[in-house]
Amino acid sequence: MSHRLWRKLESLGISQSQWSSRASSMAANSPVGSHSFCFSGSLMPFLLIRRCLGSNKAGESLSQVLDFPGGKVNFSSEMRFLSESSPERISCYRVLDDYGRIISNSSSQQVRKEVALKMYRDMVTLQTMDTIFYEAQRQGRISFYLTTIGEEAINIASAAALTIDDIVIPQYREPGVLLWRGFTLQEFAHHNFGTKYDSGKGRQMPVHYGCSRLNYFTVSSTIATQLPHAVGVAFALKMDKKNACAVVYFGDGGTSEGDFHAALNFAAVMEVPVIFFCRNNGWAISTPTTEQFRSDGAVIRGQAYGIRSIRIDGNDGLAVYNAVCAAREMAISECRPVLVEALTYRVGHHSTSDDSTKYRPMDEIEHWRTARDPVSRFRKWVEGNGWWSNEVELNLRSNVRKELLQAIQVAEQTEKPPLFELFTDVYDQVPLNLCEQEKSLRETIRKHPGDYPIDSLFRKKQLKGARQHPTMLYLSLQA
Repeated sequence: MSHRLWRKLESLGISQSQWSSRASSMAANSPVGSHSFCFSGSLMPFLLIRRCLGSNKAGESLSQVLDFPGGKVNFSSEMRFLSESSPERISCYRVLDDYGRIISNSSSQQVRKEVALKMYRDMVTLQTMDTIFYEAQRQGRISFYLTTIGEEAINIASAAALTIDDIVIPQYREPGVLLWRGFTLQEFAHHNFGTKYDSGKGRQMPVHYGCSRLNYFTVSSTIATQLPHAVGVAFALKMDKKNACAVVYFGDGGTSEGDFHAALNFAAVMEVPVIFFCRNNGWAISTPTTEQFRSDGAVIRGQAYGIRSIRIDGNDGLAVYNAVCAAREMAISECRPVLVEALTYRVGHHSTSDDSTKYRPMDEIEHWRTARDPVSRFRKWVEGNGWWSNEVELNLRSNVRKELLQAIQVAEQTEKPPLFELFTDVYDQVPLNLCEQEKSLRETIRKHPGDYPIDSLFRKKQLKGARQHPTMLYLSLQA
């Protein structure tokens, strides 16, 4: 046994002879003989220490410590299970009350006038964009849409607290982060209408944005898969010694996925600069949080994985801004993960494929739409500072609406991406199975010219591609 353990035994008042006697006794009484000690030798000193300590006089108080890997653990003679929940729920940080007034003694930093006004303008723009694109989908002009109504502060205020060097790994309800970073309304329109100017070449569902120049990963519909990716991104930032962090957004439903747990543990162990931002809006589509988990939301889970965590009012723009600013500073300067749980409410339906009135009461929706609206609350604060007026408000909403309608008109009149691009950008040499699929597509177009007009650009591009790729040449010969 090591000198360290001998010194430990001596400090506990256990002699070498006592130790040898106890060890022999335990070996003789072991159901599998002394060989069991060879198999679990690393554990034997701890077991023997406890046996030796057990020889103390009855009733004598013991307060010994187990020097366990990862940290010392106190022994207790009392059998006590950890409670499944704390008597009090973890508090929620906020700065503005429901009337847009600063709460006295609130811990917050001053937000510059220019930043505050841009935050409010972008909240209004995001709200207007959601309304018009939702109407466009209902008119059959785009195939799908989902809104951020009720969660505008989470989008814009969190984005305002970051820098362009911070890498965003979104879910599908964070277009406001892109808006803040400079993605134009015309770019939003080109994406949702799937035009040739869409950076995704029309191959993504609407609202599945992505923009490499703005450090915004392309959205994926699969729930929570972005969380381990974000930890990998943060690990790369750490290795490159970048003054930046990764920020990953997800909903409360994502915390029920295995990827959530794997990502938090991975981030904590590897000590990487990542902010986990959970939008707890009470509903994972139609599943309420009460049917999803028994813990006190998501924030308590951060502590379980050794991650510093905070719960904030997601409808309070200043609280979101301050918390993300602080989380970013911790993540980068201390190289650690941080979990932020923002309590909010999804006022709109989950998407245009959903009718939320089927599973939640209308009065609940209306309460959050009016009494807890984050845009109205933030407006009251900027007005209270003398930075805003009704006239400026009307001009802003009118101009945003005009710009967006113009962007939609341009997108509707813009050509779609050439069909051959359905089969590119994955393989350097297009495999034969994709060539066969393209051949089948072209045959379908020829059979139904009224439904699928023949695209001359498609043919031209396809022949050009055939000269570059042997598999494309094979396809052209088989046509």
